[in-house]
Amino acid sequence: MEAQAQGLLETEPLQERDEDAVASADFSSMLSEEEKQELKAELVQLEDEITTLRQVLSAKERHLVEIKQKLGMNLMNELKQNFSKSWHDMQTTTAYKKTHETLSHAGQKATAAFSNVGTAISKKFGDMRSHSIGYSIRHSISMPAMRNSPTFKSFEERVETTVTSLKVFFRRRSYEEAKEE
Repeated sequence: MEAQAQGLLETEPLQERDEDAVASADFSSMLSEEEKQELKAELVQLEDEITTLRQVLSAKERHLVEIKQKLGMNLMNELKQNFSKSWHDMQTTTAYKKTHETLSHAGQKATAAFSNVGTAISKKFGDMRSHSIGYSIRHSISMPAMRNSPTFKSFEERVETTVTSLKVFFRRRSYEEAKEE
Protein backbone atom coordinates (compact mmCIF):
# COMPACT_ATOMS: atom_id res chain seq x y z
CA MET A 1 0.00 0.00 0.00
CA GLU A 2 2.88 2.31 0.76
CA ALA A 3 4.22 1.88 -2.78
CA GLN A 4 0.84 2.88 -4.22
CA ALA A 5 0.57 5.93 -1.96
CA GLN A 6 4.08 7.00 -2.85
CA GLY A 7 3.30 6.62 -6.55
CA LEU A 8 0.42 9.05 -6.19
CA LEU A 9 2.59 11.58 -4.37
CA GLU A 10 5.48 11.34 -6.80
CA THR A 11 7.65 14.46 -6.73
CA GLU A 12 9.73 13.72 -9.82
CA PRO A 13 9.29 16.22 -12.70
CA LEU A 14 7.33 15.11 -15.73
CA GLN A 15 9.34 13.28 -18.34
CA GLU A 16 8.92 13.95 -22.05
CA ARG A 17 6.82 10.81 -22.51
CA ASP A 18 4.55 12.00 -19.67
CA GLU A 19 4.09 15.36 -21.36
CA ASP A 20 3.24 13.64 -24.65
CA ALA A 21 0.66 11.47 -22.89
CA VAL A 22 -0.94 14.51 -21.25
CA ALA A 23 -0.98 16.45 -24.52
CA SER A 24 -2.67 13.61 -26.41
CA ALA A 25 -5.26 12.94 -23.68
CA ASP A 26 -8.75 14.30 -24.18
CA PHE A 27 -9.92 15.76 -20.88
CA SER A 28 -12.85 17.64 -22.39
CA SER A 29 -15.08 14.60 -21.97
CA MET A 30 -14.41 14.63 -18.21
CA LEU A 31 -15.44 18.31 -17.84
CA SER A 32 -18.96 19.57 -17.53
CA GLU A 33 -20.20 22.32 -19.85
CA GLU A 34 -20.06 24.82 -16.99
CA GLU A 35 -16.39 23.95 -16.24
CA LYS A 36 -15.58 24.24 -19.95
CA GLN A 37 -17.14 27.71 -20.09
CA GLU A 38 -15.21 28.81 -16.96
CA LEU A 39 -11.92 27.55 -18.41
CA LYS A 40 -12.60 29.29 -21.74
CA ALA A 41 -13.34 32.54 -19.91
CA GLU A 42 -10.14 32.15 -17.86
CA LEU A 43 -8.20 31.44 -21.06
CA VAL A 44 -9.49 34.62 -22.70
CA GLN A 45 -8.69 36.62 -19.56
CA LEU A 46 -5.11 35.24 -19.43
CA GLU A 47 -4.56 36.01 -23.11
CA ASP A 48 -5.81 39.58 -22.55
CA GLU A 49 -3.50 40.01 -19.55
CA ILE A 50 -0.52 38.73 -21.55
CA THR A 51 -1.32 41.16 -24.37
CA THR A 52 -1.61 44.03 -21.88
CA LEU A 53 1.70 43.11 -20.24
CA ARG A 54 3.41 43.01 -23.65
CA GLN A 55 2.05 46.48 -24.44
CA VAL A 56 3.18 47.83 -21.06
CA LEU A 57 6.64 46.30 -21.54
CA SER A 58 6.92 47.79 -25.02
CA ALA A 59 5.91 51.23 -23.69
CA LYS A 60 8.47 50.96 -20.88
CA GLU A 61 11.21 50.01 -23.36
CA ARG A 62 10.35 53.03 -25.55
CA HIS A 63 10.42 55.28 -22.49
CA LEU A 64 13.83 53.82 -21.52
CA VAL A 65 15.21 54.63 -24.99
CA GLU A 66 13.86 58.21 -24.76
CA ILE A 67 15.48 58.76 -21.35
CA LYS A 68 18.81 57.40 -22.60
CA GLN A 69 18.66 59.70 -25.62
CA LYS A 70 17.94 62.72 -23.42
CA LEU A 71 20.91 61.79 -21.22
CA GLY A 72 23.12 61.43 -24.29
CA MET A 73 23.59 57.75 -23.72
CA ASN A 74 23.94 55.77 -26.91
CA LEU A 75 25.06 52.29 -27.80
CA MET A 76 28.71 53.34 -28.12
CA ASN A 77 28.76 54.98 -24.70
CA GLU A 78 27.15 51.91 -23.15
CA LEU A 79 29.71 49.67 -24.81
CA LYS A 80 32.52 51.88 -23.47
CA GLN A 81 31.05 51.77 -19.97
CA ASN A 82 30.59 48.00 -20.14
CA PHE A 83 34.15 47.57 -21.40
CA SER A 84 35.54 49.83 -18.67
CA LYS A 85 33.60 47.97 -15.99
CA SER A 86 34.69 44.59 -17.37
CA TRP A 87 38.33 45.74 -17.53
CA HIS A 88 38.12 46.98 -13.94
CA ASP A 89 36.49 43.73 -12.80
CA MET A 90 39.22 41.72 -14.54
CA GLN A 91 41.98 43.80 -12.92
CA THR A 92 40.59 43.07 -9.48
CA THR A 93 40.74 39.29 -9.94
CA THR A 94 43.35 37.32 -8.05
CA ALA A 95 44.70 35.72 -11.22
CA TYR A 96 45.30 39.13 -12.83
CA LYS A 97 46.98 40.49 -9.71
CA LYS A 98 49.29 37.46 -9.45
CA THR A 99 50.17 37.61 -13.15
CA HIS A 100 50.81 41.35 -12.96
CA GLU A 101 52.99 40.89 -9.88
CA THR A 102 54.95 38.06 -11.51
CA LEU A 103 55.54 39.98 -14.74
CA SER A 104 56.50 43.09 -12.81
CA HIS A 105 59.01 41.11 -10.75
CA ALA A 106 60.39 39.43 -13.88
CA GLY A 107 60.69 42.83 -15.54
CA GLN A 108 62.67 44.15 -12.59
CA LYS A 109 64.97 41.13 -12.70
CA ALA A 110 65.44 41.51 -16.46
CA THR A 111 66.15 45.23 -16.06
CA ALA A 112 68.76 44.48 -13.43
CA ALA A 113 70.30 41.79 -15.64
CA PHE A 114 70.48 44.09 -18.65
CA SER A 115 71.93 46.81 -16.46
CA ASN A 116 74.66 44.40 -15.32
CA VAL A 117 75.34 43.42 -18.93
CA GLY A 118 75.49 47.09 -19.96
CA THR A 119 77.85 47.88 -17.10
CA ALA A 120 80.09 44.96 -18.04
CA ILE A 121 80.16 46.02 -21.69
CA SER A 122 80.94 49.61 -20.76
CA LYS A 123 83.71 48.44 -18.46
CA LYS A 124 85.10 46.18 -21.16
CA PHE A 125 85.14 48.98 -23.71
CA GLY A 126 86.70 51.26 -21.10
CA ASP A 127 89.41 48.67 -20.41
CA MET A 128 90.01 48.18 -24.11
CA ARG A 129 90.14 51.94 -24.71
CA SER A 130 92.68 52.46 -21.93
CA HIS A 131 94.91 49.68 -23.33
CA SER A 132 94.84 50.94 -26.87
CA ILE A 133 96.18 54.46 -26.78
CA GLY A 134 96.06 55.89 -30.28
CA TYR A 135 94.91 52.64 -31.89
CA SER A 136 91.46 51.45 -32.80
CA ILE A 137 90.05 48.31 -31.18
CA ARG A 138 90.58 46.48 -34.47
CA HIS A 139 94.30 47.18 -34.34
CA SER A 140 94.86 46.76 -30.65
CA ILE A 141 93.41 43.34 -29.95
CA SER A 142 92.36 40.40 -32.03
CA MET A 143 89.07 38.61 -31.45
CA PRO A 144 90.62 35.36 -30.08
CA ALA A 145 92.84 37.36 -27.77
CA MET A 146 89.86 39.41 -26.61
CA ARG A 147 87.85 36.23 -25.91
CA ASN A 148 90.64 34.92 -23.73
CA SER A 149 91.06 38.16 -21.79
CA PRO A 150 90.02 38.19 -18.09
CA THR A 151 87.55 41.02 -18.71
CA PHE A 152 85.74 39.14 -21.47
CA LYS A 153 85.68 35.96 -19.36
CA SER A 154 84.20 37.94 -16.48
CA PHE A 155 81.58 39.42 -18.81
CA GLU A 156 80.77 35.99 -20.19
CA GLU A 157 80.32 34.59 -16.68
CA ARG A 158 77.98 37.44 -15.71
CA VAL A 159 75.79 36.83 -18.75
CA GLU A 160 75.65 33.09 -18.03
CA THR A 161 74.80 33.74 -14.38
CA THR A 162 72.05 36.17 -15.34
CA VAL A 163 70.53 33.77 -17.87
CA THR A 164 70.66 30.91 -15.37
CA SER A 165 69.05 33.09 -12.68
CA LEU A 166 66.23 34.05 -15.03
CA LYS A 167 65.65 30.42 -16.02
CA VAL A 168 65.50 29.34 -12.37
CA PHE A 169 63.18 32.21 -11.51
CA PHE A 170 60.70 31.37 -14.28
CA ARG A 171 60.80 27.64 -13.55
CA ARG A 172 60.18 28.27 -9.85
CA ARG A 173 57.32 30.66 -10.63
CA SER A 174 55.70 28.15 -13.02
CA TYR A 175 56.04 25.42 -10.41
CA GLU A 176 54.42 27.63 -7.75
CA GLU A 177 51.52 28.56 -10.04
CA ALA A 178 50.95 24.91 -10.97
CA LYS A 179 50.99 23.97 -7.29
CA GLU A 180 48.37 26.66 -6.46
CA GLU A 181 46.00 25.36 -9.10
